[in-house]
Amino acid sequence: MLKVLFAGSPEVAVPSLRMLAEDTEHFEVVAVLTRPDAPTGRGRKLVPNPVKQAALELDLPVIESDPSEETFVNELAATGAQVAAVVAYGKILKQEVLDALPMGWYNLHFSLLPQWRGAAPVQRSIWAGDTLTGATVFRIVRKMDAGPILAQSTVEIGAHETAGELLNRLAEDGSRLLAASLQALADDQIAPVEQPTGAYEIARKISVEDARIRFDVPVFAVDRQIRACTPNPGAWCELHACAGSEPTILHVLRAQPADMDNPNVPTTLEPGHIVAGKKNVWIGTATQPLEMVEVKAQGKKAMRAADWARGARLDGMACCR
Repeated sequence: MLKVLFAGSPEVAVPSLRMLAEDTEHFEVVAVLTRPDAPTGRGRKLVPNPVKQAALELDLPVIESDPSEETFVNELAATGAQVAAVVAYGKILKQEVLDALPMGWYNLHFSLLPQWRGAAPVQRSIWAGDTLTGATVFRIVRKMDAGPILAQSTVEIGAHETAGELLNRLAEDGSRLLAASLQALADDQIAPVEQPTGAYEIARKISVEDARIRFDVPVFAVDRQIRACTPNPGAWCELHACAGSEPTILHVLRAQPADMDNPNVPTTLEPGHIVAGKKNVWIGTATQPLEMVEVKAQGKKAMRAADWARGARLDGMACCR
């Protein structure tokens, strides 16, 4: 039985933790390394992250120490772990930490490495218009996401799939890939293969400002940006409801290129200008209009765009920038 240290923090790591913890025939999760509780909400109450919550439910020992601390290697050795499985842990590990486990540290990354190394591979693949992505299990080295690969799996990106939806799907598929890869490694049936050299896109983190929607580009580009930024950090724009009014923030949660076979779709619409029908709300781009399906106005709950438009009493001057 392989003794595994699991390292992770967000919800996307939970399927892999559960997969390893519940396969007691092949794995023993000896400890879970995760980030300390963080203040959340208006009251700034300390709340455990999803991985810690799952670990406590599974009755697994939790380690919240910082790997940069001098005592961490000894704490790691005390677990008896042979190998580490890492999913979105979010900490850089020193070489002495990487060398501390006999079989090394292996990361589940949500792209087809070496493409999209970095913090936001799923978001960047959607924004770039990729039709395929996947998951990669690789051995962690000091250079970012550059270690030798154990295994990969491939999935198609849905035409209307958001980053959150795709990430959830990859988290489930990836949990099986990670478990199978570690088992094959333990059985000496797989060997890491070095990544090919070359210039590849880096998946840098998407900031709130990056998520500000541009409407002066073709509709397909607006659609990709919104899907890539959903749910985090959330695609948004400034709504100017009428001349002279103060702009408010409008989050676009779901949208799609307008169906040009619909006779109600406005044929000429300036970028950022809004037209609301009885059942549809369209906004102009550099090409055809974009239909806004679900939005969240500042201080309001998420709702269908048509319901929002009726309540907002938009006039002909409404636009987003």
